[in-house]
Amino acid sequence: MSLKIRLARGGAKKRPFYSIVVADSRMPRDGRFIEKLGSYNPLLKKDDPNRVQYKEERVKHWLGVGAKPTDRVARFLAANDLVKWERGNNPQKGAPGEKAKQREEERKEKEEAARAAAEEAAAAPADDAAADAAPAEEAAQ
Repeated sequence: MSLKIRLARGGAKKRPFYSIVVADSRMPRDGRFIEKLGSYNPLLKKDDPNRVQYKEERVKHWLGVGAKPTDRVARFLAANDLVKWERGNNPQKGAPGEKAKQREEERKEKEEAARAAAEEAAAAPADDAAADAAPAEEAAQ
């Protein structure tokens, strides 16, 4: 049985309140849990001491037994040096998807076609002017 120290949501609609619990990882988020270790109230200010409360000795016990904290709970526990938490790094998160890449390629092709047409149009009047000048020169002679 793999154990997780995670948050279980409570509270009313638009008024979240979380319990910090130890649960089997296969149980639903708000479902059955083994023990309640503390609470987290995100509506309070970040420097409020009542924002995150937990029983430190019970957390140490469950960590010793092999329970793994979720990322959010690990942040709370890292504040008291119970767990080492590192910021996640996902450089691919901001990369555009397949459709966006296709749209970008299509946009570039249209721009290149428009540039080529503009260059041809700019070159064509100069050729027409030279062609018009040639018959005029012949008539002058």
